[in-house]
Amino acid sequence: MIPPFQQVGLIGKYANRELGEILVQLADFFTARQAQVYLDRATAELLSHPIEGVEVVERDTLGARCDVAVVVGGDGTLLNAARSLVDHQTPLIGINTGRLGFLVDISPERMLEKLEEIMEGRAVTDERLLLQSCVLREGEEIGRCIAFNDVVVHKAVDPRMLEFEVRIDGHFVNRQRADGVILATPTGSTAYALSCGGPILQPGQESLVLAPICPHTLSQRPVIIPARSRVEVVISEQGHGNAQVTCDGQIALALENGDRVVVEPYHRRIRLIHPQDYNYYAVLRAKLGWG
Repeated sequence: MIPPFQQVGLIGKYANRELGEILVQLADFFTARQAQVYLDRATAELLSHPIEGVEVVERDTLGARCDVAVVVGGDGTLLNAARSLVDHQTPLIGINTGRLGFLVDISPERMLEKLEEIMEGRAVTDERLLLQSCVLREGEEIGRCIAFNDVVVHKAVDPRMLEFEVRIDGHFVNRQRADGVILATPTGSTAYALSCGGPILQPGQESLVLAPICPHTLSQRPVIIPARSRVEVVISEQGHGNAQVTCDGQIALALENGDRVVVEPYHRRIRLIHPQDYNYYAVLRAKLGWG
């Protein structure tokens, strides 16, 4: 059973100035239930006036203080929140004001009703795997990031394909010429990897999807590997110098020939809280237009 939350954080979609009314409704809802409400500072900058009784704080402070964070926006907003709050172990609730909404699964029209159920302990939770990636250049780490959906090594601007090697747990797998390669979590299996022909993984599966992007050799197919795997993508020394690595489509780092991108499971997981009637297969039917 989920206990009533006493410290609640609110996070809104970046640069969306139309969320004011929803944020006020959420603040009033939790304040009426004797919860202290904190508003993410970047979100507060979007509002025309302060919300009474709500303290504006930086994202790290919000994570350190709050029992839960309510994220208002689309899946991208929740991806950003998950990466920033995972080390605080702050669970997330998603209110969908975006388009697709695989992760933010509560509609604004029913949010107060569903939040009431959650506050009464009528909810379901699940823990989601994240990935961490680092870039090694001549043996030195030059960048690191966390991903909730996927880590993607891909061409940047030049239309020519990349050449790279893939290794799993130190074992050589293959050398590819392709537009790139995706390593996706079960959560990310319904994102970019899906458009590359990858399978859909149930969120609780201890697996990852390794999917090539437009491979030159048609025998290169998506594969499922254990979640504990350590994957290395090595950019060829004979490449064209136009590669980059992207985490969740939101964080990018330029790569050079010979760079190694090392991807492993992150040591912490993020917890999502859903209404009691949440059903993953119902989400798939609705979002993918299944009959």
